[in-house]
Amino acid sequence: MHFLAQGLSGATWWQALLVGLVFTHLTIVSVTLYLHRHSAHRALDLHPALAHVFRAWLWLTTGMKTKDWTAIHRKHHAKCEQAGDPHSPVVFGIKKVFWQGAELYRAEAQNPDTLARYGHGTPDDWIERRLYSRWPQVGIVLMLFIYLALFGALGLALWAMQMVWIPFWAAGVVNGIGHYWGYRNFESPDASTNVSPWGIVIGGEELHNNHHTYPTSAKFSVKPYEFDIGWAYIRALSVFGLARARKTPPKPAFGAVRPVADADTLEALIAHRYEVMAAYAQQMRATVAAELAGLQAGCADADALRAVRRWLHRDDAQVPPQHQAQVQQVRAQHPRLAQMHAMREELRQLWSHSARSREQLAQDLHAWCQRAEASGIAALQEFSQRVRALRPVAALPSALA
Repeated sequence: MHFLAQGLSGATWWQALLVGLVFTHLTIVSVTLYLHRHSAHRALDLHPALAHVFRAWLWLTTGMKTKDWTAIHRKHHAKCEQAGDPHSPVVFGIKKVFWQGAELYRAEAQNPDTLARYGHGTPDDWIERRLYSRWPQVGIVLMLFIYLALFGALGLALWAMQMVWIPFWAAGVVNGIGHYWGYRNFESPDASTNVSPWGIVIGGEELHNNHHTYPTSAKFSVKPYEFDIGWAYIRALSVFGLARARKTPPKPAFGAVRPVADADTLEALIAHRYEVMAAYAQQMRATVAAELAGLQAGCADADALRAVRRWLHRDDAQVPPQHQAQVQQVRAQHPRLAQMHAMREELRQLWSHSARSREQLAQDLHAWCQRAEASGIAALQEFSQRVRALRPVAALPSALA
């Protein structure tokens, strides 16, 4: 009876729960560091021994195969929010992805074309072929016996918690909520959102919009108030030579304001376009606030502007259909907002027109800055000067780089 109650460890219920939570967190760390940042995106180099520890732990706690997970995730990025995306709420609906995300994953894992096209570069050694991929369920059963041996009957509940943690949080929350609800730092060409600025519960995967903006970055946090616990682990592991980040989010560099926006300015603008457009969004939000301050409280115009203010700085494709007519009406009533929106779209064309030469695009950028500074709109004038101060990192003095 004592063995059934407490197992070999003799742990109390709270001690057993603490161990279960640590084990579950190790699984989250294995998914985000090994499967996601290392295997799928090659953003992180891991020591071979540590990579194998993660692989073995995932075999024990999830039964997931590295090739399957990697291929499905790469396909998600390649087909994001389009037909063929394995788990997009835009395609399947939020309810299906949230509650049946694990089923969508398992269905896509049966697609040989997905594995062949997107699963390259994943482990194909003896132990992968003979154990991990051949007998994925054996690890899960073995982990059940380990829990039962350590904690008795309570071990069954802890094992069940570990089994549902990844399907719920990774498949349901990240793949579902992370493309449906939350805040966006950047206008990435998809519906990705940051679920929370503090990436702890899912190892940093909460910062999903940041990841979709910079998918090859090993670091998911970009703002001072954001925290990516996965990045904290990477920094700690790098001290011991066990991990090395290959890439992190780029940071815009600034120098003196140039009299003319030239080809170097264009190069820096395109390289940092997501950060630049995020800064433009801030200027638009400030302009909306100024417009609201100039309106009489309670008037219909103020109510209409307040109702759509969250969409005025977004890409047109990201505005929900039910708000599009209201957005157009507000722009018609507020010439400054209409001009800022029109010039925002013109700015986006600088990295969308592949047919124009570098020299032509640089001339377009110079003309854009001239019109912005002649607009009489303080936000546009300030932003134009910020653009003319952009520098490619290589062009900066070492003290500024």
